[in-house]
Amino acid sequence: MAKEVNIDLPYNYDPRPYQQPFWRAMDSGIKRAVLVWHRRAGKEKTCWNYLVVQSMLRVGTYYYIFPDAKMARRIIWDGMDKEGFKTIRHIPEELVEGINNTEMKVSLKWGSKILLLGSRDVDSLRGPNPVGCVFSEYAEQSPLAWQTVSPILRENDGWAIFNFTPKGQNHARDLFEMAKHNPLWFAELLTVEDTKAISKEEVEKERAEGTMSDDMIQQEYYCSFTLGVEGAYYAKYLQQAKDGGRIGSVPHNPSSRVCTAWDIGYGDSTAIVFYQVAGQEIHIVDYYENHGEGLPHYAKVLRDKPYIYDTHYAPHDIESHSFSSGLSAKEIGNDLGLKFVPLPTLKLRLEDGIEAARSIFHRVWIDAAKCKFFIKCLENYRKEFDDKHNVYKLRPVHDWASHGADAFRYLAIATRLYVDADKSGISDKEADRMYNLHNPRFG
Repeated sequence: MAKEVNIDLPYNYDPRPYQQPFWRAMDSGIKRAVLVWHRRAGKEKTCWNYLVVQSMLRVGTYYYIFPDAKMARRIIWDGMDKEGFKTIRHIPEELVEGINNTEMKVSLKWGSKILLLGSRDVDSLRGPNPVGCVFSEYAEQSPLAWQTVSPILRENDGWAIFNFTPKGQNHARDLFEMAKHNPLWFAELLTVEDTKAISKEEVEKERAEGTMSDDMIQQEYYCSFTLGVEGAYYAKYLQQAKDGGRIGSVPHNPSSRVCTAWDIGYGDSTAIVFYQVAGQEIHIVDYYENHGEGLPHYAKVLRDKPYIYDTHYAPHDIESHSFSSGLSAKEIGNDLGLKFVPLPTLKLRLEDGIEAARSIFHRVWIDAAKCKFFIKCLENYRKEFDDKHNVYKLRPVHDWASHGADAFRYLAIATRLYVDADKSGISDKEADRMYNLHNPRFG
């Protein structure tokens, strides 16, 4: 006869006083929570233990989701606290049926499964129907992750927790603002003054040693949303556009043709920016992005919109990349009525394209309603950080935000090449050839 084992849950974890309101709220029946807690406030230990407890109360699949799988492995799977206690061991060994190290999956003896995942590939979140999810560092995740999982949790009467430290006024901040005024959600913002988990002396030491800037201290320890995403390419320009009233209602002018700029994904997301040129102004009136669809899908999207089109711009590789049919995207587009004009992006360095985008920003107007996700892409498009050398790399991070940002970069190149006839960075011969090949009408 098997020996009965008594284990108290949560295991090897006692909530600190400031963490207890979250536990009480969830125990009262709340199904959604947003935790905006300062650095080192114990977000992961709290959320991980809550998920473990819930996995023992209801048989089902549970997701713990990070921006990418590497972070999940580093923080939870291989992580440990300052006493050397491994985070994964908050699941008592006596209750574990099996562990899959490759997939970062724990199977429990009564049937529940816990999976650690990254949200960079949103499609990986489909499949097993989760009944509980933690979105960790949600400010760095794609908003599409929650859009993908939300219907599943509603159907399963499941729960979701979002934890993060602010990274500017992005989708995570919007979620927190909504949750504050929604009685069905628990929302909490805790600074070091609220928790006393880190002394003022420690914070001042980091400031004095130059480890963190004043802005970063306000963000990481006082949960300020004003700094924005570190290394962001367009944050300053977006703020100027907001201050200047150029992000708001920007209606489509039916008497003017619409151009589009595409970032075409091959096994990845495809992003389309819809815009009109009015004199020196560039009016971005619409945006569309999807994943895992072929060109016929996007052709239908364009047909269903009430626009008369002028030109569809795409990067140079539209002429070379092929789909399963063996035809290039340009050839398929032609068959579907999409006459693409390839941009000579091969001849431009990435940083030149980004600079072209910055240079036209003062002329850009963006419709806030139809381009909400596009604006988030621009806010979160940032340089990649080299942790080893503590410097930013020249290349941007390739994540959910890069598709919309790349489409905007192509819009800028098309504007400089065809509207402004600015040939910098491109040979005169190539620019003349491209300009004479197709000089679209605007207005």
